[in-house]
Amino acid sequence: MTTVTHNEASNELAHKALRFLTAGSVDDGKSTLIGRLLFDSRAILADQLDALEKRAAGAPIDLSLLTDGLEAEREQGITIDVAYRYFATKTRKFIIADAPGHEQYTRNMVTAAAGSDAAVVLVDITKIDWKASPVPLLAQTRRHSLLAHLLRVPSIVFAVNKLDAIDQDTEAAFNAVKASLEGFAAQAGISVKGVIPVSALRGDNVTTPSANWPWYQGPTLLQVLEQLPASDERHDGTLLHPVQYVTRDSVGEGEATASGTGHQYRAFWGRIAHGSVKAGDEVQIFPSGETAIVAEVRHSALVVDQCEAGQSAGIVLDRQVDISRGDWIHTPGSIKPKAEFCATLAWLDTEPAVVGRKYWVRHGNRWVQARITSIDNRLDIHTLADTDAHELAVNEIGTVQIQTQQPLPVEAYVDNRVGGALIVVDPTTNRTSGALLVKTA
Repeated sequence: MTTVTHNEASNELAHKALRFLTAGSVDDGKSTLIGRLLFDSRAILADQLDALEKRAAGAPIDLSLLTDGLEAEREQGITIDVAYRYFATKTRKFIIADAPGHEQYTRNMVTAAAGSDAAVVLVDITKIDWKASPVPLLAQTRRHSLLAHLLRVPSIVFAVNKLDAIDQDTEAAFNAVKASLEGFAAQAGISVKGVIPVSALRGDNVTTPSANWPWYQGPTLLQVLEQLPASDERHDGTLLHPVQYVTRDSVGEGEATASGTGHQYRAFWGRIAHGSVKAGDEVQIFPSGETAIVAEVRHSALVVDQCEAGQSAGIVLDRQVDISRGDWIHTPGSIKPKAEFCATLAWLDTEPAVVGRKYWVRHGNRWVQARITSIDNRLDIHTLADTDAHELAVNEIGTVQIQTQQPLPVEAYVDNRVGGALIVVDPTTNRTSGALLVKTA
């Protein structure tokens, strides 16, 4: 079997595509912005372009239709589900997630943000009284920015859209909104990578500099995106590997492997949460506590010298150990399983989160029952202050205490997005009810 060296396998991490989402309020122009990026980067197929031109019937084509794929989305002119699109420039590959702006679809935005390296939060300047002092921001602009920040999206960029609709004083309008955005970000502890004036409809400052706004000499949105780093978990230190599925095959020299005899090796596959793994490493299994030696590491059906955080790896052990989906492979003694911990809870269900009720939670690929033992506070998205709360309603964010039926190897979310995140599911309706981000572990 072919063996790939560590350097060759690591090239995958060094050239990762940037995964980013567009967020913001309803009708801020998120789908049109993505359509503009696809159109200007020539990432539209000829038949797609023909269909758009026929639909436009001589009028300017509607670029938002490139992402609004559901019939209900096209009819209502809104985004309901997350739409993923791909494009590339000479220097970078991109995976875009177009997240819905409606409050009732916030859960879809959270899903998109959880795996993103960056968030482009659009701000529709036509909806804002930019002459006010201070300039009031829309609730969804604040909520989506806070959620992206809480979900540890490393890079957040604000795009002030529809400046072409301002008849005069565009510079003053942009500067007023920019000051408000930067003030809000500073108060919330959000590190902003850029505030850019754009017109998604006309194309100003999306991929090419605007000839209409000589007062802005900064980078275009695409130039900012090309320079942003892909998020990366730590490669050094201890191994944490969630087992997603198990494969089995027959190997062995001179043995009748086709008939099923011989050694049946098992590879335990999953995406490494942090650390690295190579043949010869000693590992331990959670929850059984069994230890073994790594005999072989696989990646993309090839044997490799080593796999690192962010890569999907198949770990083959030197002996038969009972391991199944939901288990964790880790460096011996490196985890401290807990059944009680504090977490930030972003609630997404129409039924409020209440103390004492049992829910299902998923950590990695393991499902356990859990309950909220207390709700410490609720975050006011307007003042960013913590307020008293006895329950969390839909789209509210708060700090809670969690108790699980079985101990879990949780970690602080700020240290690791895999080990520190759980989803909450209502056992009656099977709806995804919330996202838990571990604060202390």
